[in-house]
Amino acid sequence: MPRKIDAELLRMWLEEKRPVTVIDVRNEEDRAQWSIPGSLHINAYEALKANQPSALSDAILPASQPIVTVCNLGKMSERAADELTSRGLDVFSLSGGMKAWSLAWNTAEVALTNAHVTQVRRTGKGCLSYLISSNQEAAVIDASLPIDVYRSLAERQGLRIRYVIDTHIHADHVSRSRQLADAMGAELLLPPQNRVHFGYRSIAAHEVIRIGAAKLEAIPTPGHTMESMSFLLDGEALFTGDTLFTSSVGRPDLHADPGQARARASRLYTSVQQLLALAPGVLVFPGHTGTPAAFDGVAIRERLDVVAERLRHWMESEESFVEQILAHIPPTPPNYIRIVELNEGAELPAGDLTELEAGANRCAIG
Repeated sequence: MPRKIDAELLRMWLEEKRPVTVIDVRNEEDRAQWSIPGSLHINAYEALKANQPSALSDAILPASQPIVTVCNLGKMSERAADELTSRGLDVFSLSGGMKAWSLAWNTAEVALTNAHVTQVRRTGKGCLSYLISSNQEAAVIDASLPIDVYRSLAERQGLRIRYVIDTHIHADHVSRSRQLADAMGAELLLPPQNRVHFGYRSIAAHEVIRIGAAKLEAIPTPGHTMESMSFLLDGEALFTGDTLFTSSVGRPDLHADPGQARARASRLYTSVQQLLALAPGVLVFPGHTGTPAAFDGVAIRERLDVVAERLRHWMESEESFVEQILAHIPPTPPNYIRIVELNEGAELPAGDLTELEAGANRCAIG
């Protein structure tokens, strides 16, 4: 049997910049959905599945550092590891494959005038959450990882988490915000809506939330969902959830019939216009990324004027915006109905949620 490595240890190796070669043996279609940053793709899945000898015989790999083989669930990667081990290489198979990698994460830091932002990147799925701090107080926006991740980051920086905020009711991942707020004794804040069946405090339009010396203003931005809110931090940073990304906008069609999707697309146009009217130097911090976040410490963000230029042809008129949006709706995320039910429900199920959340997010248009 090949040696195995779990997702957390591989995550730590990559975070520590340890020399390691990650070999993705999945087919092209699965690889295109999501991958581990920096991994090398060798399309050997079918050959490995057919037990063909020397499925990786043409692979030229370094003998001077560990190799980790990866597939969807960790089965074909074991066969790949066996073959490469027989060549005298130092090889591990990733236990649980890309399903297990779904919870892998890394961080990037951004210093602002009165606040510090830690971007917490669920690189195994593309979800971006934020730990915003000032004067030892903190808020977390869109928690998507197990709560110990945020707890340990806060403890490392000597922070007290006072607020936990969701920008909207998510459909691509199970929100951990309720659990985090309960565990940290923090106040759970959500946009006004009648969807959820648990306790929270409703955030008023343009309410200012004070975090130490920093001020976080709530801006209603309906469209992706009708309750969606964005949050402007001291006029410097804009946390947009799934309303506005660095080069695209959120989809308006989930949990909506065609007529509702068209109406929500119109609302989204108005919301995006409102955000693009802010100061050009404001930094946009989105709720998701369409590519795996590298272990490079570089935050996924963009100046608002750059985002506006990228969207210029979308924003020429409401009519053209709506038509372009509806013409570019991506495939429906798997399991989104069940995920929404959990995010609206009174209790979360115990146990492993990675099967439910597996796969890339599909929140953006384009």
